[in-house]
Formats: sequence, structure tokens, C-alpha cells
Amino acid sequence: MTAAPRVGEGGAQANPLLEEARAVLPDVIALRRALHRSPELGLHLPRTQHAVLDALAGLPVTVVTGSGLSSVTVTLEGARPGRTILLRGDMDALPLEEETGLEYASRERGAMHACGHDLHTAMLVGACRLLAARRRELRGRVVFMFQPAEESGGGAPQMIEEGVLDTADGKGVDAAFALHVTTRFETGTVHVRPGPMFAAADLIHIVVHGRGGHASAPHLALDPIPVACAIVQALQTMVTRTVNIFDPAVVTIARLEAGTTTNVIPETAELHGTLRTLTPATRRDVRGRIEQVATHVAAAHGARAVVTLTEGYPPVLNDPSFTATVQDVATALLGTSAVQPLEDPVMGAEDFAYVLQRVPGTMALLGARNPSLGAEGTPDYHSNRVIFDEETMASGVALHTAVALRCLTG
Repeated sequence: MTAAPRVGEGGAQANPLLEEARAVLPDVIALRRALHRSPELGLHLPRTQHAVLDALAGLPVTVVTGSGLSSVTVTLEGARPGRTILLRGDMDALPLEEETGLEYASRERGAMHACGHDLHTAMLVGACRLLAARRRELRGRVVFMFQPAEESGGGAPQMIEEGVLDTADGKGVDAAFALHVTTRFETGTVHVRPGPMFAAADLIHIVVHGRGGHASAPHLALDPIPVACAIVQALQTMVTRTVNIFDPAVVTIARLEAGTTTNVIPETAELHGTLRTLTPATRRDVRGRIEQVATHVAAAHGARAVVTLTEGYPPVLNDPSFTATVQDVATALLGTSAVQPLEDPVMGAEDFAYVLQRVPGTMALLGARNPSLGAEGTPDYHSNRVIFDEETMASGVALHTAVALRCLTG
């Protein structure tokens, strides 16, 4: 693995803050690997919570743990009153069987940190250490949000309900920042954009009701499986023919379930999928069309479709002014070549959206592509073979710290 970029534009020496982040990188990597070996899913992450609390021990901070989930909220008070910035790191893993072959691979069957939340958590602990050492310079406070259940369960709204955005002075949080690692970009690079950053995500569940029978006599039954297949194809055509390409939508049917054996036509077939959109109007319109297409295609075959659409996370909307600040801070820290505007939103979803509904802020992407693999050979995050370049965490620790310093000392 190679280190994150060490020089800025024109060959300037590395920022001192970045050098401090590199000095704590061995501890950050050790914590990340401990988390990676022992991943947990959902709202209740007792081992992860314990590891975070141990890593924060001895720092001049106030720690509050969640009541309905294994969250950790850490407050660092500056020497003088002022604004409040929230830094967030999610802690939960994905239900995958790891196949990386790493020495520190997951020891838990059916669970893996394939989205990089172990890096997010470790980077936030590192930033807490660097900011605690600068407490006397701070005007205001830093809230560190260690959050369970980003992948499922909506940990962010639960932490908001339990008071993560509330402050002792009653003024609340003024700004929020989060990083998300990705193997889609070179390690140590930062990618930002104002406005829509991640998509809204809704769940699609369609049950096609037919009439069962013997597989050798389909004319005496009403096979729901070809009807379900026709619905899948029709949904894809619907998106390409009714949705404005400049206000996109993604409809993916990811699971089709039907039948029990080879000689029985089943009564029903079930489709499970997701809808991703960026704006309320397209979200509303496509939801209506999914129901229309499914019910009408089924009816054309003499079958019946029951559609259930479950509203998921809203889109992540980056505040333009704060995004410009983050871009400026990242450029000063890492150099111009390491900071790149992101032209298009990511159609994945993130429950940091709930924080940004209440507080102006930004989520940025941090490149973590293993340089030994290259772009073509690098599995994407959410793959059970993904390997993140740990060296990028120095950039992440430093950027969290620098953004907070800009807000509270600038």
C-alpha cells in the first residue's frame, strides 16, 4: 500500500496536521482492524461500542451512550464558548460472508465491514484525539456521533430522537460533517459536491398472485413466474421512457422468489427491490408508476399484483456554503490535485440525510482504492471481496480535524 498524498500543489511540504494524523495512524489502523475482525449488525453493537469507549478513555470529553441503541455521543468542549460542529462515523457492518483472505478478516459468520464503517469509526476516534490536544484553541464544541444501524434500522433518526443534536447551551448543532470511504477513487483523494450527494431509497415489494398447478400442464394454471419476469422488464422500460435523465431514478429488482420444487407451478411470485431518486417530484412520480406498471402488467396476463412501497432514507443534500468550506479546507490540507469536484450524485443511500435535514453540512467521499489492485481490479464497496487502503485514514483523520478547526477557530 502507498501513503496518501504527501505534497500539495507545486510540491509544498505536507500540512503539519496531516503529519500529526500520520503519527497516530498506527493506533487508528489497530482499532480499525479490531473492529473489522469483530463486525456487528444493526442497532445493537456492544463489542463495537466497548472498543470505541476504550479508545476514548482518558480524553477530556463527555461521553453519553444510547438507551435504545449502542450509540456513543462524545462532546469536546473548547476553552471558550462558540459554535458547535458535529462529526459523524457509522459503526455497523453488512450481512456478508467475507472472502478477502486478510489476516484481520471477519471472524463472525455472515457479517463483514464491507462498506468501510470500521474505517469511519477509527478515523473519528483519531480526530477526537487530535482535537482534544487542541481544546484550548477551540471556541465552541465538537460533537462526535458514533452511530449504529446506518445500513438498516435508521440509527441516525434514533440518535436525533435521543438528543445527539441537542447541546448544553440550548443552541444545538450549527454544522455537520461526515466522510464515506470508497474504492471508486484513488486513496487519499477527496470528492465533494453541493446539493444532492446520495439518493433517497425506497423498498419495493410486489406479490404476483396466479393459480397453482402441475408443471406439465401450465394451460390449466396461471403461472405467476413469467408474469413476474414481465413486470421486471416493464419496470426497466418505464424508467428509461418516463424519467428525465437529468433528474434520474434507479429501479432495481434484486430478488425474485417463487416455487418450491420442479414440478409445481406456484400460487405466487414475489419481487423485492429498491427505488433510488434525488428529488421529491421524481420520487413521487416513479412510486406511482411502479404500482401502475405492476398491476396492469399482471392484469394483462389475468393475474393480480399487490404492490407495497416502503419509504426509506431521504436524499443526502449537501449545503452549498458548507461544501465550499470543506473543499477549501481539504485543498489547503491535501493539495489541489487531491480534491476533486464530484460531477454526479451517488445513487446509494445514507441516513446522514436525517442530520442534514436539521443542520447545514456536508458528506464527502474519501478515496480508499488499494493502489496494488488498480481501478479495474478493485471490488466496489458492499462486495465481500473489497479491500480498503488503510493509509487513506491519515487523510480522513486530518480532514475531520481541519474542518472542525476551521469552524471553531477560523
